This record gives sequence, structure tokens and C-alpha cells, in this order.
Amino acid sequence: MISLSRWEKVEDLRAKLNGKAKAKPKFRFYSLHDKVFRMDFLEAAYAQCKSNDGAPGVDGVTFEDIEARGVGAYLAELSHELKDLNYRPQAVRRKMIEKTGQPGKFRPLGIPTIRDRIVQQSVKLLLEPIFEADFTDNAYGYRPGKSALDAIRDVSEGLRHRQVNVVDGDVSKYFDTIPHDDLMRSVERRIADHKILWLIRQWLKAPVHETTAGKTEITGGKGTRVGTPQGGVISPLLANIYFRRFLLAWEQNGYGQKFQSRIVNYADDFVILCEHSAQAAQAKAKQLLERIGLTLNAGKTRVVRAWQESFDFLGYTFGVQYGRDGREHLGKKPSLKSQQRYRDRVRALTAADQTCKRPETVAAALKALTQGFWGYFSAGATQDARRALDAYQAERMLNWAQRKYKRPRGQKGQPNPGQGRRREKIGAALKLVVRSTDLKQPDRERNLFASAASLAK
Repeated sequence: MISLSRWEKVEDLRAKLNGKAKAKPKFRFYSLHDKVFRMDFLEAAYAQCKSNDGAPGVDGVTFEDIEARGVGAYLAELSHELKDLNYRPQAVRRKMIEKTGQPGKFRPLGIPTIRDRIVQQSVKLLLEPIFEADFTDNAYGYRPGKSALDAIRDVSEGLRHRQVNVVDGDVSKYFDTIPHDDLMRSVERRIADHKILWLIRQWLKAPVHETTAGKTEITGGKGTRVGTPQGGVISPLLANIYFRRFLLAWEQNGYGQKFQSRIVNYADDFVILCEHSAQAAQAKAKQLLERIGLTLNAGKTRVVRAWQESFDFLGYTFGVQYGRDGREHLGKKPSLKSQQRYRDRVRALTAADQTCKRPETVAAALKALTQGFWGYFSAGATQDARRALDAYQAERMLNWAQRKYKRPRGQKGQPNPGQGRRREKIGAALKLVVRSTDLKQPDRERNLFASAASLAK
């Protein structure tokens, strides 16, 4: 989330809402709607949406279109619509995204219009600090001040405390199956402003447009009873509000104590780390989820003992590793799927259709990718993955440079000065590439990818 320091009144109000929510756990908040259409809230919401970028919705309007018209005028008009209660959400554009590592399998992504994203973000600015006071500490997804790496550390902590019997949980189509009525009751527990509640209901029941082969199919609408579109600004907050019911029920039923367990949750992903009886813990989790209208995916949920079988969570693989002294311990490393995603991205950046670009441009893109990847996967055992991925990046850059700088033609048996210039260009391109270990030591003089450079010669 962007800094709200430019909008001091927005920041101050969020702090007051959070403070009151913490001080009065049963208080229901009213008179919120008039803040949604305040210009400072809409300006902050627009800035956040623009920083997220994203494709246009069904109306085709882009951020460039809005800025060409004038952001101030656009937000002023939207403010009047909200104030006069004339605002109506538009349909959501659905795009099917192929699941990573699962060819032929897709997940639906709902793309609201930018106009609706701005209003959702403005409402989120108000609701987020209220519900933050109620969320449990073991929920890490899409929350200010928390991250996936915090969840990873929590899993590591559990394994260190002998919670090695693990339920690797998967909720079947979580975002698509959240019951609207039960979700709204969870929201109404804290929100009494009927205008805010009306907005949320309208977003939940917005029609969905999906275009295939030039034909648009319309689904959803007023008859929809379940689901919140993945891709909507407000959806992650609503999903967290609803999943809180499961996390609370686990502790209220005494299962944390009974199984000496901890749940680590990120959005719709979770693991239950138990000292014992993980099979029984899985059965109880299934019961609790079914009570709130959710289903544990039997095909993907499994029970493992970490000393005997590894499990993946948020891109990491947890399991047995070996120290320098040869002793076994439980640790983590980048999962094979995560490494394959990195390779796929490197392949795309160095593909044949990228040879029109300058080597500096390709190297900069590879550096950004590598920085992002190892910024997240810096914890745990990384040496083998670094070596393998650095070598792959070097190989791909070499292939890219060889395609870009074609072998010069020359007469047989005659010296060809163009061949020497080609080798120099390929070597110069390879020297631009930054490997993962160089990110840690930027001031060290580097001999980048010596083996790859020698191949170029």
C-alpha cells in the first residue's frame, strides 16, 4: 500500500477508527458513507489504484484516459454520484488466467472498472483499520504490516517447536464459494452504516462479462448467492473477514490446545502445525469449514510428518535438510515450482522475439526479476537454487546474444574481423547480467558468468 502521508486527515481518521475498534470490540460503526466521497479519500484511493495499475474493465477506460480528461474533474464527478446516491457499480470483466505449473487449468480473475476500483478502495480505507483490530495474529494475507515472509517465519517457528505433524490445507474455490448472507453478517458485526453495506452487496452481485471468441456471456447479477471476484479491490478484505470465522472457531473450540497446534493462514492458503494427531486435526478443520459453507479440497489437502515428507507453502518447500556437518534439520528452500516460474520468466525475457531490444534493456529486466525473486526467497537454504538459476540465466543470455549478433559471413579460409567484433559484443552483453550472489555484494568487482563468456568465444 502506498504511503498516506500526503493525506493527513485520511491517515488520522484511520488511526482513530482502529483505536476505537480495539478499545470497543463490540462497537458497530455508523456514519462512514460521507467519508467515502470526500475528495481526500477519493484522491488517496485513486493514487493507490494507479500504483497497482491493471487492465481496464468493461468500459475500456484506462488511467491515461482519466488523466487526459483531468483527475480532479473525474473524482469530483464520482464524488457527486456517491453523495447523491446515484452511483451504481458496473459489470466485472472476467479473464481466465492459466494456473502456474498446471497447463490447461485456469482461475477466473474479475476486473472491475477503474471507477469501481476507486470507490472500493475508498471504502477499504475506512473498513480496513476497523477489522484490523479483530483479525487474529496468524492471518497474514493482504494486511498492512504483514507479509508472506512473516507467514513463512511463523511456519519455521512452529517446526522448531516440534509442531512437525502438518495439515497442508487447501480450501476448494474459496473466493468463489463465500456465502453472501453469512459474509454480510460478518461485516455487519462491525458496520451499521446501511449505505456502506448496500455498496458491498452491489459489488458482490455485480454481473460478470466473459468474452470468448468474440461472444460475451453474462453471468452473476442479483441472483448470485456466493463468491467475491478475485481481482476486486475489496475482495481480499472481505475474504479475510470471512476466514476469520474459521480461525476463531479453531481456538474457541480448544483445538489449538488439544492438538498443541498453530494455524498459519495467508488468504485462502493455510497449514496447521501440530505436535500430534494431525489426522484428527484435519477432520476438525473439515467440520469447521463445512459449518461456514466452505469445502476442504480432498484432492489437495494432505497430512505429512515434516521429518519424513516435505510440504510446500507460499512458494517455499519445508522439510529435511542437511547442515555442513551432515546433520539433519528441518528447514526451507525455494520450491521447485517457484524455481520453474523463475525459469519461465527468464525464458520469456530472452526469447527470440526480444532480440530487437538493446542488451542493456534485457539485462535490466533480468536484474529486476532476479532482485524480486531473491528478495523473497533469501531465507533458508538457497545455495543450490542460486547456482542452478544463475547458470540458467547465463545460458539464456548467451543464447539471446548469439541470436542477436549473427555470425558474419566470410570467405572460406580467410580471416574474418567481423567474428572478433561479434565475440566482443556477446561478451559485453554477458557482463551486463547480474547473478543472485552479486546482489548481496554490489561493490565487489565481479567476473560475471566466466564459463558462459568462454563459451561465446
